[in-house]
Amino acid sequence: MNRLADKVALITGTAGGQGRAAALRFAAEGATVAGCDVKADGAAETVEMVRASGGRMTSTHPLDLADEAAVQDWVDDVAERHGGIDIVYNNAGATRFATIEATTYADWSFTMRNELDIVFLVTRAAWPHLKARRGGTVLLIASTAGLTGSMTNHRVAHTASKGGIVALTRQLAAEGAPHGIRVNCVSPGMVRSPATEGDLLAPNSPMRDIARAIPLGRIGTADEVVHCALFLASDEASYVTGANLVVDGGWSAVLPGAS
Repeated sequence: MNRLADKVALITGTAGGQGRAAALRFAAEGATVAGCDVKADGAAETVEMVRASGGRMTSTHPLDLADEAAVQDWVDDVAERHGGIDIVYNNAGATRFATIEATTYADWSFTMRNELDIVFLVTRAAWPHLKARRGGTVLLIASTAGLTGSMTNHRVAHTASKGGIVALTRQLAAEGAPHGIRVNCVSPGMVRSPATEGDLLAPNSPMRDIARAIPLGRIGTADEVVHCALFLASDEASYVTGANLVVDGGWSAVLPGAS
């Protein structure tokens, strides 16, 4: 407990899934959490859950993270209210799955907007506040989709955007190092959430039986991703920057077996 004592943590996409799990865990570890989401009801519910558990959390909702001015206002307001920012956890994202032939330009643009643009805007807005701390940290959420292609899940835009997140992590780590800013990435594999239950793990999805191909034999949980993010955000990872921590049960580490 208290691994994040006295830290101020921005966490995006806190209405549910990994964002909600992160808000609960980071607050339990002593952080003051400032969340946001486009889904107002879920975001408000997360605040209630954190506070009911004895944690400290505020939330701005609904907030469109692709609205440059609104993002800047949110970040600056949090910094002014709490005296600075220590952690930026870029959790929010949304995607559309399709083959290259079926991906429209609108689909491509939607995915880039919601998986790359919003990360850039939040991180850029927070950067001066992190520099002022001389020891802040940024977390980006990529995916195993950014590491390998897939013959089962048609995700050309998602693959490109998450590959971009991995590359962005390395560049930000280089730029942040002189200012004491650590930047790291977590790449989850298949994780059970309301979103994946509705698409990748749905009964009609070709990915529904993917656990058979995962060495550990099961789908991951949001909490298992957050455990790794917590380590990277804490002082325990003080000598870790530019890393991409893969959390996938061994999925991307092995060749598929015979069917």
